[in-house]
Amino acid sequence: MLNLFQPSILRPCAALLLAGSILPMVTSEEAAFEVVSESHIGPPVASGNSGPMRFVPALHKAFDLERVMKSVRFADQYYRAPANDGYQAVMEHIEERLRAAGFGSKEGFELKIFEMDLGHKAWTPISARLELVSPDGSRKVLHELNETGDRDRTMLPQNCPSAKVEGEAVMHLDQIIHGKILLTEAPLSHSLLRRARMRGAAAVVSGSLYPFNEDTTGKLRHLDAIQYVKVTGGSKMPVCQISQRTLKLLREELKKSGILNLAFEANIKFDDRKLETIVATIVGGVTPNEAVPIVSHVQEPGACDNASGLAGLLESAIGCAALVEDGTIPRPARSVAFVWGDEFRQSETWLAQSKRTAVAAISSDMTGESREVTGAMALLERMPDPGALIPLEPDFHTPWGAGAVDPESLSPNGFSIMARCAMLDVSRHEDGKWLTGDHPWEGGSDHDTFINMDVPAVLFWHFTDYAYHTSLDRLENVDASEMRRTGTAILATALSAADPRKSDLKRYLASIEAELEVRVKAAKKVSDMELAGQWEDWCKGATEWFKNECKSR
Repeated sequence: MLNLFQPSILRPCAALLLAGSILPMVTSEEAAFEVVSESHIGPPVASGNSGPMRFVPALHKAFDLERVMKSVRFADQYYRAPANDGYQAVMEHIEERLRAAGFGSKEGFELKIFEMDLGHKAWTPISARLELVSPDGSRKVLHELNETGDRDRTMLPQNCPSAKVEGEAVMHLDQIIHGKILLTEAPLSHSLLRRARMRGAAAVVSGSLYPFNEDTTGKLRHLDAIQYVKVTGGSKMPVCQISQRTLKLLREELKKSGILNLAFEANIKFDDRKLETIVATIVGGVTPNEAVPIVSHVQEPGACDNASGLAGLLESAIGCAALVEDGTIPRPARSVAFVWGDEFRQSETWLAQSKRTAVAAISSDMTGESREVTGAMALLERMPDPGALIPLEPDFHTPWGAGAVDPESLSPNGFSIMARCAMLDVSRHEDGKWLTGDHPWEGGSDHDTFINMDVPAVLFWHFTDYAYHTSLDRLENVDASEMRRTGTAILATALSAADPRKSDLKRYLASIEAELEVRVKAAKKVSDMELAGQWEDWCKGATEWFKNECKSR
């Protein structure tokens, strides 16, 4: 699959956007702004010291690189699944750090822990081993898990059962008879496992991998990746994931020997536990019951996904609290809530139990990928807008793929422009060196929960990453400076929405005009006047949204 983020591929669709270009001056009301793109792949924004730039310098300075990496390293020790031992350890770490920063004890800094039924037992992997058993009885360890931090830990799909299996492995489902092991490249789908069980398979071993995990650098690192997958809770079928290098080795062994014997053992611990969600809130000084939640999920076993996201949000909460307390940043009019828990359910929990109204929301997911190591670029996923219907330059979809959007469901607002301004402001603060992009809505993280409740919401993330959802997503892929950039952009966006000012409006309106010019020009280029009209309606609605947001202070 093409690496959509190689500069040679990006240049044709964003020629004006990669060279720090300046577009024609745009006048909004009585103020003129330079409309700049710097190193952002997407529409330009109006530059200025209002909006997110009010917060960027202080937030950037307060973000402690050493402290945030301690939290990343701590979280990366564990295979984190909802409410399991690793999840609980990380949640305790987050709570301890928040309490030390004054959340829960100082006035205006709340800390709450919500509980809900998990719906099944908490799953914690203890150990596992997959061996090749030769005809002479000798054994070769193919993959092994002894400690939860071991690199091969994703060989155990989340929710899989304990197992002890030894037998002949075959490559095709129709070769299965009672007691044989199915070796396949197909994903461990419910359908595959059901058919294997009906045929009497003793276990299923898969070497599946996403197409976008292919390492396009030529180093072939993906061949050693073990995909992280989940199976349905309560499944009795023993299952195991292996790397494609191991799959190739086993195929060659079968071809050479005519028979292939495997031994697989897994030791899993199950516990009855409640599922926790942590919420730390900087309480607003004017309308505290209105809030901007920022959510970051704890479950999943990767360093980038999502130890970087949860640690970055923790560092942002601690740093912001200190800045508000010492007066460097004024207490926002609305509350800002920092939320950690299980993806999707953490947002549902906040919406149901916080007793605050969300005015906008942000998902902080996969925020620390090193572009040099992984190839991933910092991205802003906008909420559904006309670009999600028909993406035209400079828009692009990532290999994750487009989501289905009903044109009648579009609800215009300016939150994505606010977030885009924040990205450009962070880049300007670092002399234009941060390459970022934004793209139409695709879906797949907590922002969807808020969007479905008609709350403006965006996702900050990095993609495409060869190590995504594999055993290779470990500490060497994490860039602390990238976490600072992304974390600063996220929090500057949240504070801009929590504390909009009249002085921000002119910059935002100029940014809307700049976006409208780009969108209508692209639509007219392909003679799509309907799309041009949809963008005109969207920008008109975003203008009214900003005027309403920025009218009071």
